[in-house]
Amino acid sequence: MKLLWILLVSAIFLNANTIQQEDITKQAIVKIYTVAKIPNYLAPWSSTMQSSTGSGAIIEGGYILTNAHVVANQAFLEVQRYGQRKRYIAKVYAVSHQADLALLKVEDEKFFKGVVPLTFGSLPEVEQKIVVYGYPMGGSTLSATIGVVSRVEHHVYAHSGESFLAVQVDAAVNPGNSGGPALSNGKIVGVVMQVISKSQNIGYLVPVDMVKHFIEDMKDGHYDGFADLGLGTQKLENPAMRRYYGLDDNISGKLIDKIIYNSSLAGILKEGDILTAINGHNIENDGTVAFRKHEYTDYHYFVDAYQMKQSVTLDIIRDQKPMQVQAVLKNTADDMYLVKTTRYDVMPSYFIYGGYVFSPLTRNLIRSTARNRLKLSCLAAKWKEKEKDEVVVLLKVLASDMSRGDNNFGMWVIDKVNGEPFKNFKAFYDKMKAVKDGYIVLEDNDGVKVIIDKKEAQEKQNAILKKYNIEYDRSIDLRDETK
Repeated sequence: MKLLWILLVSAIFLNANTIQQEDITKQAIVKIYTVAKIPNYLAPWSSTMQSSTGSGAIIEGGYILTNAHVVANQAFLEVQRYGQRKRYIAKVYAVSHQADLALLKVEDEKFFKGVVPLTFGSLPEVEQKIVVYGYPMGGSTLSATIGVVSRVEHHVYAHSGESFLAVQVDAAVNPGNSGGPALSNGKIVGVVMQVISKSQNIGYLVPVDMVKHFIEDMKDGHYDGFADLGLGTQKLENPAMRRYYGLDDNISGKLIDKIIYNSSLAGILKEGDILTAINGHNIENDGTVAFRKHEYTDYHYFVDAYQMKQSVTLDIIRDQKPMQVQAVLKNTADDMYLVKTTRYDVMPSYFIYGGYVFSPLTRNLIRSTARNRLKLSCLAAKWKEKEKDEVVVLLKVLASDMSRGDNNFGMWVIDKVNGEPFKNFKAFYDKMKAVKDGYIVLEDNDGVKVIIDKKEAQEKQNAILKKYNIEYDRSIDLRDETK
């Protein structure tokens, strides 16, 4: 009887401790109210205001951890503690649109009174139990859903379009959950970022390893980002290809078929080298590495683990001879691709000339329209070249008497101005402004032309802008240069 009584008291004590711990955890969960200024990439001089909510968690240092997409393009932020009705003004302290992570700060110290910040755990195992906290649609109070980790592997982050390690979970995740913490044993193991809408309970977390990398990166007050080696590679699963390069069954890796001209590995690696290992971790023929026993993911896992300006060791085979080289991490994906990754927190660049609207090609623009999408998407997959590091498009033509016959042009890629190629949008703008008189001839690689009478364009520009209620003929980044 005495033993039964001891067991009963112990059970009550443990349950009370569990309830107390859960209440402490809830105190650190935050609801985020965002008013965002959303740019219109098809009419780059305009924008709309949009209100939304998300979730976050108070962590050590007086920060609120959330998703970048919760606060992207923000104009005004408020945060609200669990169990309270007062909202506090918040500001973005740091953001990684690459990894869909952000840190917020609240200046009013009353906001943090009585809160025990949440701490970080380690990368969760498959089948490990997790609890997701947040403020999803369907109600206004705190929600908690329980699930397990389904898999851990590289996945495309919807916010940036880049591929990083992600944790798939089966816990119910809905709009509003974004930015909320996923906890295991009371510690953060990930941050809710996205859900597959046409599925049954498939959600994704930014894993704690990515969160720690981001926070470490920001300790100097400057965001450097996650590195890209600047290499194009091919799988080595085909038997004929393996025989061609003299590879036996004991050698696995990826074929290097492209080295970007501005990569830190340019002049160190050669096309045709076989990349076999990174920091001593063997690369399989499908391009994966074992990051845990029996678990594989993309070999960039061992690049993402390091901060910018650090170095990694690459094992390669060149002319059937093994070698080692050091790769200093200096570049992000934006440094490498012809079309930059998705932009946030900035208004798009544009230039209007006689009603012809020009813009650099961005992924935001490609996402905004289905017009000419196949060709533009192909360009988005290409690398920069020394002579060309940005694509320029004739976005649209504002109908007027001087543009008759050209009104069907839209999302049209321009390759030459008066017969001369250009490197980027700024160089294109300079060439357009440099034409003194006569005609401006715009041309694509197929020889299709658009011809603008400079004198007529200048004479009618203001009337066209007024007709379409456009205040400025160029974006603020170009206006700043004219001062």
